[in-house]
Amino acid sequence: MTDRALAALARAAGIAVRWQGAFGDAQTVSVETLRALLAALNLPAASPAQIRESRARLREQNAGSALPALVTGQAGAPVILPTGIDGPCRYRLELEDGGQIEGTVTAVDGRVSLPSVQLAGYHSLVLRESVCTLAVAPPRCFGVADALGHERAWGLAAQLYGLSRAGDGGVGDFTGLGMLARAAAAQGADALAVSPVHALFAGDPHRYSPYAPSNRLLLNVLHADFGAVSGGTANDCGAALIDWPAASAAKLARARVAFDRLRNDGAFLAFRTARGQVLERHARFEALSIAHRVCDWRQWPQELQDPESSAVEAFAQKHADEVAFHAFLQWRADHDLAAARAAARGAGMGIGLIADLAIGTDLAGSYAWGHRSNLLAGLSVGAPPDMFNPLGQDWGLATYSPQALHRQGFQPFIELLRSVMRHAGGIRIDHILGLNRLWLVPHGATPRDGAYLNYPLDDLLRLMALESSRHCCVVIGEDLGTVPRGLRPKLRAAGILGTRVLWFERSATGFTPPGQWHPAAVATSSTHDLPTVAGWWAGRDIDWRESLRLLGANETAADLRTGREADRTALWSALQAAGCMQGLPPPPDKSGDVLDAVARFIGRTRCALALLPLEDVLGAREQPNLPGTTEGHPNWQRHLPVGVKRLMEDPRVRARLALLRDARRAT
Repeated sequence: MTDRALAALARAAGIAVRWQGAFGDAQTVSVETLRALLAALNLPAASPAQIRESRARLREQNAGSALPALVTGQAGAPVILPTGIDGPCRYRLELEDGGQIEGTVTAVDGRVSLPSVQLAGYHSLVLRESVCTLAVAPPRCFGVADALGHERAWGLAAQLYGLSRAGDGGVGDFTGLGMLARAAAAQGADALAVSPVHALFAGDPHRYSPYAPSNRLLLNVLHADFGAVSGGTANDCGAALIDWPAASAAKLARARVAFDRLRNDGAFLAFRTARGQVLERHARFEALSIAHRVCDWRQWPQELQDPESSAVEAFAQKHADEVAFHAFLQWRADHDLAAARAAARGAGMGIGLIADLAIGTDLAGSYAWGHRSNLLAGLSVGAPPDMFNPLGQDWGLATYSPQALHRQGFQPFIELLRSVMRHAGGIRIDHILGLNRLWLVPHGATPRDGAYLNYPLDDLLRLMALESSRHCCVVIGEDLGTVPRGLRPKLRAAGILGTRVLWFERSATGFTPPGQWHPAAVATSSTHDLPTVAGWWAGRDIDWRESLRLLGANETAADLRTGREADRTALWSALQAAGCMQGLPPPPDKSGDVLDAVARFIGRTRCALALLPLEDVLGAREQPNLPGTTEGHPNWQRHLPVGVKRLMEDPRVRARLALLRDARRAT
């Protein structure tokens, strides 16, 4: 009885008690996992009494008489309002443009159908004594056709940190990004997708994963340009691997010189005022981290763990210059990213920079310190076992509480979208499946011992469409992995492009021909978490998985290599059938012809946008990140083998991009 009551409470709270794995196997979530997720949702369930109390509290929350803080709707369609009232009632809608609509509606069974509103925007609704925001969205997001007038765009994808130029201090920056954007635009590219540029940890340069940020509302200041910094070379190509601590020390030392010169600059002071509490809390966090030599706020003295405490205020007053310095770093990063975007658009790119939005935030970071009530405590975002990661994944990231989103009228999510779209013509949402459901792993458990928690997909999609249209920002969703049934059609209906990766576009008969790839998607040869084309052709990913013991229980390296030989034959056959290459396949250590053929193949797909990673432009064998590893593989450390200045001067690069460009134009 207790287990049935526990399962009923979990389902009512949006937790999937049962789920289907990537291999078609039915799974049931353990009692321990259900209790951990419910506890994170403030619904304790350790005993029958707690289960009854939590169920009663949940029913009370769902049956409240007041309107929610925010309700979403679509322009031209009636809006359904959940309320606790019945019978006729007056309403007044104060439109964003200053107009006003009044009328009477009838509530039936606690729900009101409001007449359709044509004007997209954030409006104020008054219903009896209740007031809420009515967010009316356009039918879909801003799209490639809106930006270009057609859907045959192409571009490049770059790991920003891996770009190098003389004087960059050893890590790629926004100045180098602008240089790359201009050079790519000259070759006909309309887009340049980059790795996440969220704020990391100034106090701990060993935390450099772009997908484990301290704060997604702000920027990685190491990508700012503070003038010539030691670390570049005459030919503008950095060392093979980035020394993040050395690069951080060099850049921040140069930044302090710039700060001394510009601390009273009017533009800086205006920026600091405009960004308000978000910037101030982050700057205080950075100053506190460095002062205490610990970047994890949970290890600070108790009186400093609350950002609103008098102790934090006293620290900020005493160390005002240091706090101002970290605000200054954000100003310079924001300025340089804006310049890179202007360079891309000024050079003729129809879309320009495509920003990457990480799925979560580090619990040790500034966002968790300053906004912890927005996040789920005790849980990490991850993924269940799948074909490429048979052990499952725990990314160690915190995410929004669905309850907090509802309670705050989705302001945390809206603020996040606005921050990331601020200087972007497109946005890629990492693991967009999380708008529907997230695999959450209790701290201390294995990735297999997680569970899915549902999120308000329809509300999030409408807010996405509204912000996308306002920012003229194309939206791409990374819809890979265990995709819930029906999600992809919903994303397409919302105007969100899916992601189609060469390695996954195949069936029992072989690789999918380019003419059969879905048009409402982005085509790409690979991603940061997957093998490069040259690496896959050589089996380099298998070498790494074998050496680091990342094979599944029923896998052997020998079997994988045998399978890869058959896969190479299948890929070459697909490339030949598509008219992208002729002749016999090259050996595993010779991938030049394969890279040319893949560029053509990706270009010939029906997808609205084709993106070719720079690793596959240059023929790099090593992938940027190997999921499931925190050591042993140099994740997020690889420089590209050619500096930005010389990249587009390389005849092989220009020729390969011409193959992609011509394939897009010819199809």
